[in-house]
Amino acid sequence: MQKALDNIIHEVREELEGNILPFWTDRMQDPSGGFHGRIDGHGKLVPGAEKGCILNARILWTFASAYRLLGRPEHLAVARRAARVIMDRFVDGEYGGTFWSLDAVGRPLDTKKQIYAIAFAIYGLSELHRACGDEEALECAVSLYRSIEEHSFDRERNGYLEALSRTWGPLGDMRLSDKDQNDAKTMNTHLHILEGYTALYRVWKDEGLADRLRNLILIFVDRILLPDGHLALFFDEDWNVTSHVTSYGHDIECSWLLQEAADVLGDEELSRGVSAVCDRIAGASLEGWTPGKGMVYERDLDDGSVDGDRHWWVQAETVVGCFYQWKRSGDPAWLGRLADEWAFIKAHIIAPDGEWYWSLRADGSVNLDDDRAGFWKCPYHNGRMCMELIEGK
Repeated sequence: MQKALDNIIHEVREELEGNILPFWTDRMQDPSGGFHGRIDGHGKLVPGAEKGCILNARILWTFASAYRLLGRPEHLAVARRAARVIMDRFVDGEYGGTFWSLDAVGRPLDTKKQIYAIAFAIYGLSELHRACGDEEALECAVSLYRSIEEHSFDRERNGYLEALSRTWGPLGDMRLSDKDQNDAKTMNTHLHILEGYTALYRVWKDEGLADRLRNLILIFVDRILLPDGHLALFFDEDWNVTSHVTSYGHDIECSWLLQEAADVLGDEELSRGVSAVCDRIAGASLEGWTPGKGMVYERDLDDGSVDGDRHWWVQAETVVGCFYQWKRSGDPAWLGRLADEWAFIKAHIIAPDGEWYWSLRADGSVNLDDDRAGFWKCPYHNGRMCMELIEGK
């Protein structure tokens, strides 16, 4: 069993160092500054593409974490490059928070305050401080945290509003993407605020932040977790559930991020309770997983339809979720699922000319219509998968 895991860890390290990181270092750095906005599904650079805050924040996190783990100065250089883009271009020096996007030459394009994106900036900047002690990055992360708490936190009903205008006023369209519902509160944004706050608390032991992190954990347990172990996705301001879709990738991702948050907080009683919750979420996620075929995207409970595409990020999070379920429980079945999922990724998701495909379609064809790198396609899910196994072995 341990030998099989050691072999997988050797392979994911080769994948990280030989494919994922070099792709972003060699092909995504923009000579005019920062990073290109997009490489399409065929591996071709798209000149003039919009540059997203999420893309840059995830590059920052990935390369800062890689430097912390591997100690290579070239990874720190890429992380610092990404941090400068975040702090110099994306951070709104007048109103606080971050812009949603820049144009191809680095000027503000979409200036709304999408809380999901701000949370990712906190995540990346906190990891850079953790990796090399960068005080400017920590100061910026703390400032962004305070902006979220001042403007997004719902003091009356609890939780965080999805998005606001540049000046932190109401926003008619709060959607994270075109496929999302226009609702005031979402599981996805709360999950990544949790992730960002966990990273920040790891390096900045502030009592107020500890309280906010604990509150986020309890929001998941009390508001977002459904009786069947899945996560509700969309809510109105009063926390009424407004959708009936199961997202299997978010289920399995939450099953380990929620445990990580409780463990970093350092409350043993809370960690034990959360562990039981995470067991339920991980177990429920297996409804979307089939041996040899990976994890499907989502199911619409109203009509029973299934989006059977195997998205790159869902497969990566399945590996990590199985890994931590095995570590917590010692159940060899979870390690078997991990090995099966990794074999599926190697066979169908890794692109031979660099990085990972967006997805394998339900009909078995490779998805070349969606990006290889871009606004949403970043090195964070697959890079983090590799690093979680390497560091957690």
